Amino acid sequence: MTPKLSPMTTTLITGANKGLGRETARRLIELGHTVYLGCRDAGRGQQAAADLGGVPLLVDVTSDASVAAAAAQIRERAGLLDVLVNNAGVAGGLRPAADTTAADMLAVYDTNVFGVVRMLQAFLPLLERSPAPVVVNVSSGLGSLAVTRDPGRFESTLKGLAYPSSKSALNMLTSQYAKSFPKLRINAVDPGYTATDLNGHRGTQSIGQGAEIIVRMANLGHDGPSGTFVDVNGTVPW
Repeated sequence: MTPKLSPMTTTLITGANKGLGRETARRLIELGHTVYLGCRDAGRGQQAAADLGGVPLLVDVTSDASVAAAAAQIRERAGLLDVLVNNAGVAGGLRPAADTTAADMLAVYDTNVFGVVRMLQAFLPLLERSPAPVVVNVSSGLGSLAVTRDPGRFESTLKGLAYPSSKSALNMLTSQYAKSFPKLRINAVDPGYTATDLNGHRGTQSIGQGAEIIVRMANLGHDGPSGTFVDVNGTVPW
């Protein structure tokens, strides 16, 4: 897809110092985006920014104060935000359902679900200043009720409560935010089973393959879809 956004596009990616976030940042920088690399560790963020040519931004999506401080920095430096990629996520381990506690669930949800709420709550005013604001929520096929019940899909063989349900919740957030803010293009994406730290590099896809749909959806114009769940092949069933 040919990028529709301006070369001056201001973009923020959370969890950008490694894996899908880093590869997405690299490719968007190549396309002319000014990319803020959101990282919890200042040193790793600075190193990633030096390697890629982006701007380091300290942000911990589990902290209201950290997210608010990050929003204040981008407001001061850029005045607006064109693209927000909510990529930061944790797996939490696919523990058997009988062994999964409420505390286990809360730890995963704090990043994968509540972290996205924190980010959108803080950055919506900056996104609304953009002529073509875009939000990409990095979800998973494990968040699809249909996919995880399809015996022909690898996702149906995995069992666990915290991570899959957190991605289902993220999909619902995507749908509800899209309805609530029609000016924004807000979509969820499934990168596919990509070899990253999240799965111990057991994924069958390369980082480049996994980042493809994130990059594509980050470059939507104002006439692009909103409230969808997609992968590189098209629509993913909810």
